Amino acid sequence: MAAEQAVPVALKRPPRDVRMDVLRGWMQVSIFISHAYTVLFFWGIHAAWGISDSSEQFVLLSGLALGSVFTLKRARDGFASAAGDLLGRVRRLYLTHLVVFVLFAAMVFWVQMRVPLPGLVQDTGWAWLAQDPLRAVPATLALLYQPTFMDILPLFVFCMLLLAPFLWLLDRFGDRALLAPIGLYAATQIFGLAPPGLGGTYITFDPFAWQLLFLLGAWVGRRALLGGPPLPRHPALFALATAVLVVGLWVKAGHHGWIAAPSALMETLADKGTLGPLRLAHALVLAWLVAVLVPRDAPWMHGLVPRVLATIGQHSLHVFCLGLFLSWGVSLAFELFPARAWWLELVLVPAGVLLLAAFAFWLDWRRVPARHAISGSAGS
Repeated sequence: MAAEQAVPVALKRPPRDVRMDVLRGWMQVSIFISHAYTVLFFWGIHAAWGISDSSEQFVLLSGLALGSVFTLKRARDGFASAAGDLLGRVRRLYLTHLVVFVLFAAMVFWVQMRVPLPGLVQDTGWAWLAQDPLRAVPATLALLYQPTFMDILPLFVFCMLLLAPFLWLLDRFGDRALLAPIGLYAATQIFGLAPPGLGGTYITFDPFAWQLLFLLGAWVGRRALLGGPPLPRHPALFALATAVLVVGLWVKAGHHGWIAAPSALMETLADKGTLGPLRLAHALVLAWLVAVLVPRDAPWMHGLVPRVLATIGQHSLHVFCLGLFLSWGVSLAFELFPARAWWLELVLVPAGVLLLAAFAFWLDWRRVPARHAISGSAGS
């Protein structure tokens, strides 16, 4: 009974935050550009100028959104109903990953038979599926076999499975519940905890580390929904944020060869796979700056480009899945025609972004009749 009273029952769904849709859309475009291994367009995304990229922001925003959804449903219908809804989302995401896995494998094997790129299947991690399917299939189902581009959705599945227990701990112990994900993250940094990658692949995003970012997002989302105080804006925080961004730029400049390469310690602190402490700080600083400096619904967000990005962001999962196939195709074209890569990039990358936008608008168009049908049924 105490658990049912921990969250007020009079919660209301907050108005849609336009910033989140626009940001998710921009991050989808950034992920597409990054996955395509572009040279020219890469300089237009924030991954070129710092040590975190769109992956961190997506994990954080997903935790924020799902934490809010769970808390709202928990207040209205109880913990069991909210947990059931979350498990349904986990199931759909898991099945989405398997469908993408099968289709991507089919594409890679077909391309290997059609184009003169020897070793394509081996180099992209798909050889085990062809050589030993009896072991590769169970490893795929267990999310431990992760060939090229098959690494991010399993992370979300793992993080979503942690969400209900974490929010239950928040109900019982308040903010002290953060000690659990922080402790797991610290143990990962100290002892190198990581699930095993199978079939010659490795786990790109260590879920024992990345769960902290997701659950921090869930904590913020729950806190905002329950009427918690706004994020602090103390001048010292802006100074600290600036320092973190400067360090991130310095490390990235070393990666680009503009200055001396960062030390091994700095590389460890900025490591992506284990979400090193410096990388984590960089991602959190960027998110905080956007949250405190960008208004929820500024006039510029209703311009053409932001509206396109917002539509992409509203369908981010499906757009992301399509983007995996498109970006791999673009990177393949660069390999096949290296001498023409610069003009191929100028053509294929904008075309890919337009396809992603068109797909998002098509999904939005399909969703509108469904809303009308529901409204009509309710009215009758």
